[in-house]
This record gives sequence, structure tokens and C-alpha cells, in this order.
Amino acid sequence: MVRLEDDAVVVLDQRELPDALVDLRCHHAEELAEAIRTLAVRGAPAIGVAAAYGMALAAARGDDLDEAYATLAASRPTAINLRWALDEMRPDPTRERARRIHDDEVERCRQMGAYAAELVPDSARVLTHCNAGGLATGGYGSAVGAIRAAWERGSVAHVWVDETRPLLQGARLTAFELEALGIPYAVIVDGAAASRMGAGEVDIVITGADRIAANGDSANKIGTYGLAVLARHHGIPFLIVAPTSTIDPETPNGAAIPIEERDGAEVTERFTARNPAFDVTPAELITAIVTEEGIHRAPFSDSLPVPVRSR
Repeated sequence: MVRLEDDAVVVLDQRELPDALVDLRCHHAEELAEAIRTLAVRGAPAIGVAAAYGMALAAARGDDLDEAYATLAASRPTAINLRWALDEMRPDPTRERARRIHDDEVERCRQMGAYAAELVPDSARVLTHCNAGGLATGGYGSAVGAIRAAWERGSVAHVWVDETRPLLQGARLTAFELEALGIPYAVIVDGAAASRMGAGEVDIVITGADRIAANGDSANKIGTYGLAVLARHHGIPFLIVAPTSTIDPETPNGAAIPIEERDGAEVTERFTARNPAFDVTPAELITAIVTEEGIHRAPFSDSLPVPVRSR
């Protein structure tokens, strides 16, 4: 999905999925930043892993590391994992350090998946939004990792996959991953989630996050907030599954999270359009936030772990 070779960071171009498996070679930070901006590589943890490899490549090339840092950090504003990984690489911009970040991210996903699986009821009909699987994390997956772990325990009967804008990341990517894992699923348009809940066909909602504020407010792909409101109305548990690198203790609440605004042409080229890529789910609508350190419940300002940042 993402790897570092001698002369390039190589990413699986997610824009081509599910129709084709195409590698994209990025030979310097500017090319990698463009790949991140255009969603060739996406998902908060995977962006962080790619950025770590980008810093290692820049160091190997003898490029200006401050410039490489700034270029990569500016590529997408909402996902805190990007800047976290860049900060982790600053004191030791080596291939070995980048590889450890990647390996650690995969292991964190396995750990949080095991914790989250404990919260999935038997024979669960799960609804998920966007893509938070191996493609988004460089390996096992956060929200989809939790679904995978619950499936392996025999707890998942079916998964509803929201299409998810921008670029239908659920319909193209999550469905692709669930199919490969052999987990029963069906894609639904985002607007169908309410009717599935109202019909009693959803037992739990599980999503990832791109940034979690200190109070538990969580930014995720646009439409997640609406799902949380619907889940609360229907009495359905709503889980966020994300690594501690997604927690930003310096962001006090959701109002302080920068929200990426994408080109309206992704929605329509004929009419004026607004195209925010994310929304923020208030902490009071979240049943639990699951990280590799365990299951965290309100008040999140007390229960969320504080991630260790390199200086």
C-alpha cells in the first residue's frame, strides 16, 4: 500500500481502485504531497506513514528537510497524523525510523481492533462510513480493522457500507476490502442510513477519525456527524476507532479543527457547490473512542490518552 524504495516513495494509487491496482512512484516531497492532496494515498494513518517515508527520502536525497516538512505538512490540513509523523521523523529522518512508524501503526491497528471487537454484539449488522481499513492505515485498519476482528470472532453478520464523499471512498475502497476479506456487505447511498436504522437493520456504527480534539470531538469524513445524530435517535452505539496519533491534545474542541474544503467540481461541474471533506461529531454523541490503549468513554477529556510527541 505504501513503501519506500531506493529512489521513491511508492503508493498504491487509491484513485484507480477497485478497477485497477496501480503503483504511483513519488520521487520527492512535492510529488508525494500532490499524491496526498489528490487522494492517491489517503486515510489519516496512511498519510502519516507516507509522509514519514517522504522525510526519509528527502534526507537520503540531501534535500532541505525544513522545506520537505513544510511541503508535506501543507498537503492536507485536517488529519493530525500527518504532522505527528513529520514531527516523529524530525530528530531521526532515517529509513529505519520511517519503517518503525509504519510497523507500529499496523500493530496499533491490531490492538485497537481487538478492543473494539469486544463492543460488537453477536450477529451484528454494522454500518461504517468512509474507508478506515488497511488502505487507510498502511496495514490492518482502524474501523474496518475492528470489523475484521469482530468477524474473526464470529460477531459480524453483515456490514452496511456508506458510499461516502468525496470520491465514494466507501463504495470503492471499503467494499473492495470487505470483499477481499470475505465479510458480507452491501453498499448503500449515504442518505439510506436513516432508513436502515429505522428498519432495525443496524446494531452498531463504527467509523474512524482524522483528528480527535482533547474533549473527544472527532473529525471524520463528511456525513459522520449525521450518522452519530441518527444513531443517538435510534439508540444505536456509535464508536470511533483510531490510533492515539489521531488525538490532538492541543486542539481543545471540534471548533478548532481545520476542515478541508475540496473543489466543488468533485460534486458538480455545472453548478456552484460547496465540498467540505470532513465534519465534526460532538463528543456527547460518541458512545466510546477506542485506541490501541483501550476503550475510552466520557468524559473524554479525562479518559483519552495523551499521545507522546517527539521533540
